[in-house]
Amino acid sequence: MQIENFIGGEFIAPLKKNYLENLNPATGKITSKIPSSTKEDVEMAVKAAQNALPNWSQLSIDERIIWLRKIANALESRKEDVAALESMDTGKPISLAKRVDAARSVSNFEFFAEHAENLIELNYKMSDATNYVTRKPVGVVGLITPWNLPLYLLTWKIAPALVMGNTIVAKPSEMTPLTANLLCEILTSIEFPEGVINIVHGLGPSAGQSILEHPNIKAISFTGGTATGKIVAQTAAPMFKKLSLELGGKNATIILDDADLPNAAKGAARAAFTNSGQVCLCGSRILVADNIYDEFVTLLINEVESMTIGNPSDENTDIGSVISSEHMEKVLSYIELAKQEGGKISVGGSKLTLPPPNADGAFIEPTLIEGLAIDSRCATEEIFGPVASIHRFITDDEAIEMANITEYGLAGSVWTSNPTRGKSVAERIDSGILWVNTWLHRDLRTPFGGVKSSGVGREGGDWSLNFFSELSNICVKEE
Repeated sequence: MQIENFIGGEFIAPLKKNYLENLNPATGKITSKIPSSTKEDVEMAVKAAQNALPNWSQLSIDERIIWLRKIANALESRKEDVAALESMDTGKPISLAKRVDAARSVSNFEFFAEHAENLIELNYKMSDATNYVTRKPVGVVGLITPWNLPLYLLTWKIAPALVMGNTIVAKPSEMTPLTANLLCEILTSIEFPEGVINIVHGLGPSAGQSILEHPNIKAISFTGGTATGKIVAQTAAPMFKKLSLELGGKNATIILDDADLPNAAKGAARAAFTNSGQVCLCGSRILVADNIYDEFVTLLINEVESMTIGNPSDENTDIGSVISSEHMEKVLSYIELAKQEGGKISVGGSKLTLPPPNADGAFIEPTLIEGLAIDSRCATEEIFGPVASIHRFITDDEAIEMANITEYGLAGSVWTSNPTRGKSVAERIDSGILWVNTWLHRDLRTPFGGVKSSGVGREGGDWSLNFFSELSNICVKEE
């Protein structure tokens, strides 16, 4: 399969005719070739977006909502294809791709259509005047998305950008281009207005950097690693672009001494190993009260050992591959580092070789590590793989201190039979998103984002709509 850029409503080859190979990480086989786009390709996409902006921005919000629902319905009809392509591109289990990626890609459009439909006009009365807050489109916006949840996160940005009247130049990860290409096919099939959404494939330092540097792109929404986020900020901030950064995490799962241990063990295992630990929200540090430590860890190990690691296309598979052989080697190097840092491998810890067609796939056993110092590298650096460390604490205060020790502050969870106690602990953790007795339980109306090195800004509900709007206040003096 050869994928092309989608610019001005057409599939267009990169101007320099250079392509990159795209691999299925579960087999090591080439699945497609994608454009290795350059500054010139991005320039073409920006011009298409600029040309489309007047007509799109002049549509009423109700007319744009109708288009969001058309996209949602068309995506719904292709959910099986979305899941199959996402599983092939990322190595994640097909069951997970159906349940999470395909479903959420549809619901993102449905949610923002409904949310915009119910958007309340902001008016503020004074004794002698009325203030009217208006929302105008930002203009052409740049969206850069990662490989772990490809269409899920791309549509999470596209939907609010569209409904607020912006046009788009987006770059999906070069490692997972297939569902972005499917979205473009869907846009063509419903005769979506040309140039409103433009997809440019390629590498970050070339295509991505060209999006960041383009003076006519007025806002950047980026999801990815913290190191790359620093480059994004260094480029975009001096140009006074609106900037949203959703970055990495090293999240704590805190098991208090009154927790329902079987339920908490299931939750901690899910939080650590969903998508092979390749979710920014994953709980890769499991903090356990000392007096229930041994009992809990036994339950947790049983949960992990019961997981089925295998061919992602098998509906019974719980854990698929990681994203690439290079990433596999990085994760394995952290496991070796953990041993050097005094850690004990309680379960897993090795590369896994499966029978054909997955013999050359990038599979790692889900791994639990005990005995690491809380400030060790493996307990503080984002590994982004199926690896979690387990640590003891005595008091709630100690657990909170341990949770806050890293440079990150994205998410976390607290497990307890006392929700009031759980909320009290959660309020003292320096993270943008906390759950009590659950994990990844999302209400899309709420703010999503991190503190410290986990990001800048918030997404979700009004926060997304406001980011993709220029807010103006008009004060009308009354006679």
